Amino acid sequence: MDGRPPPATRGAVLTTSVFDLPPRLAEKANPTLIAADEQHFAAIAGTLQRSIADVSTRLVRLRKEPGGRGQAAMDRDLEVHQLTARLRTLRRYGLDLCLGRMDVDAAEDPLYIGRLGLVDEEGRRLLLDWRSPAAEPFFGATHGDPMGLASRRRYRWTRGRITDYWDEVFTTDGFSGHRAALDDQSAFIATLGATRSDRMRDVLATIQADQDAIIRAGSRGALVVDGGPGTGKTVVALHRTAYLLYSDPRLGHRRGGVLFVGPHQPYLDYVADVLPSLGEEGVQTCTLRDLVPEGSAALPESDPAVARLKASARLVTSVEAAVAHYERPPARGMTVETPWADIWLDPDDWAEAFDAREPATPHNEARDEVWEALIAILMDNHDEDVADARLRSALEQNTELRSVFNRAWPLLDPAGVVGDLWSVAAYLAACAPWLSPADMRMLHRDEARAWTVSDLPLLDAARRRIGDPDASRRRRRQEAALASEREVMDRVVDDLIAADDSSLGVMKMLRGQDVQYTLIDEVAQAQPDPDLLAGPFAHIVVDEAQELTDAEWQMLLARCPSRSFTIVGDRAQARHGFTESWRQRLARVGLERMEQASLTINYRTPQEVMAEAEPVIRAVLPDANVPTSIRSSGLPVMHGARAELDSILATWLATHDDGVACVIHRSDAPIDVTGITPESAARVRRLTPELSKGLEFDLVVLIDPDGFGDGIEGAVDRYVAMTRATQQLAVLSPG
Repeated sequence: MDGRPPPATRGAVLTTSVFDLPPRLAEKANPTLIAADEQHFAAIAGTLQRSIADVSTRLVRLRKEPGGRGQAAMDRDLEVHQLTARLRTLRRYGLDLCLGRMDVDAAEDPLYIGRLGLVDEEGRRLLLDWRSPAAEPFFGATHGDPMGLASRRRYRWTRGRITDYWDEVFTTDGFSGHRAALDDQSAFIATLGATRSDRMRDVLATIQADQDAIIRAGSRGALVVDGGPGTGKTVVALHRTAYLLYSDPRLGHRRGGVLFVGPHQPYLDYVADVLPSLGEEGVQTCTLRDLVPEGSAALPESDPAVARLKASARLVTSVEAAVAHYERPPARGMTVETPWADIWLDPDDWAEAFDAREPATPHNEARDEVWEALIAILMDNHDEDVADARLRSALEQNTELRSVFNRAWPLLDPAGVVGDLWSVAAYLAACAPWLSPADMRMLHRDEARAWTVSDLPLLDAARRRIGDPDASRRRRRQEAALASEREVMDRVVDDLIAADDSSLGVMKMLRGQDVQYTLIDEVAQAQPDPDLLAGPFAHIVVDEAQELTDAEWQMLLARCPSRSFTIVGDRAQARHGFTESWRQRLARVGLERMEQASLTINYRTPQEVMAEAEPVIRAVLPDANVPTSIRSSGLPVMHGARAELDSILATWLATHDDGVACVIHRSDAPIDVTGITPESAARVRRLTPELSKGLEFDLVVLIDPDGFGDGIEGAVDRYVAMTRATQQLAVLSPG
């Protein structure tokens, strides 16, 4: 473009320039290059201020309105959620909402890309939401396929000011107007070389074409994103989450939303800021441990053979048999006495009552359905002329009937059922008859509730199948509270009608049930907060998915009936091996419909580090998808002894004002670092190889990597640990 202000922004003025370019970039400060941007940012600044005021006013007004009931209440809550999220994003950012701009061949004015869309008072588009179809060329254009772009500009923001920008030109006649700012790929390369912190940095402006194509892929079925270290799998997973929530109405929060599953808590802490920065604060994030209450204290399975047995999806099905054991109707009939006549209840009657429950109803909640069916059968079989209410009361108070029913359909504790599988040999044999005697001996343990990570899929299945032991009691308490409220309301209505002296008898309208129920105290109808991780979810994103066992996959499939998944992982980083294809693995666990996309460029790990890491994984997995590094740090891999750790860290901290170092070692080898200040120590992490997965650090120091283990597990741990480095790697032997 020629640098003149676009029509949408003429007349707007900023008191301070948005650009804060250092002296070495003086050529980029030429008004012919940045005047249009300055004018456009002035318009954005004014509209942002008005937008914040408008959203704040709407939010205050909405919160003062009556909450309503039913769908109206849900609609109001959803609007409050959406306005609150937008307000947070607007306040989190200023002008740095803008990522860059596109100059389109056929257009007179550039199009500016933002984290959110922004329209001024006259309806003119100041920012295109990065997720909109019109913004796709900003991320997806290449020199081979410019997608209609003449040029593209990306900004680097520092504390709300532009400290650098880069132009990429796609047409042969467009270089003259951009030459001073032209530095193809510098925006991206500069980002790769930037120092790390304890939170994932903002990379939205430099999403690459191969990543963007995956981010914008459809959500039907399962999409596998396979890529080696440093290929941006996590970036893709997070940005795809935000994109799908924006673009696919089937996945909105009202329809279940999106669940994001990470490998461990340090990973979730690391990526915690990314989705809020993209305007998505309603996404549930968790690890597999978080899906069941026992997960937080569960220990690793100490015996690999036991872990392999519990990794089977088939063993999870034993929970169904274990619960069905407690849902068998009595084989013998009984006489039920009432004050008026005895009623014969035969086995067929019991079977009919047991069959009355809805198939999807959890065991504990189905008790009420079965009990109601049983009472109805008894009342139908009673021949005497007795009021239904009196007969029902007599039957419900029959202690013998209640005792037999409680034995036939008892309240169950999910953890107790799973614990019994491991401690009662005959019970396990009945529920999993395919297990050999040797298998059952391995699974047996004296301390039934000594939970391990391998138990979590069975505990989750048991909770889903059995339900909450207190659900029935809560429902009865709620019904009693409602009945009490209605009784009080009936008396109030009677008094109002009696006192009504109007000729029209207006108060008689209160006899209507609908009117009365709107007057009942909503507190009496309060429900416990639902388990936010129970689902169902419209879409699930799983990072580091190569680690999931078949049993663990059942936990996620149960939460996503649509089978809409984004599955992100690397077969070469599977600690327990991954010899089959993704298609074979997923078909076995129940995901038949899938597509696969591959990422093959390593944007993170320097060539010097990958040169040493690649042989480590090739030795055990010759066909590993080892990505190609596109940059060099110029720093060779350091080799030394354990005793050099303190000096290596002290030297690095003294010469680097920013950035994070990580010492990676075995879990049973405590590491003490001395000689550095407490302030500096905050920039040094200490992790096991397993907990370093998915993270990145400027400096990585491995302590005795040969001691990480043998075989595939040891090699994968070494490979993963080495490829966490974005600048330099040090490998220290124990001597």
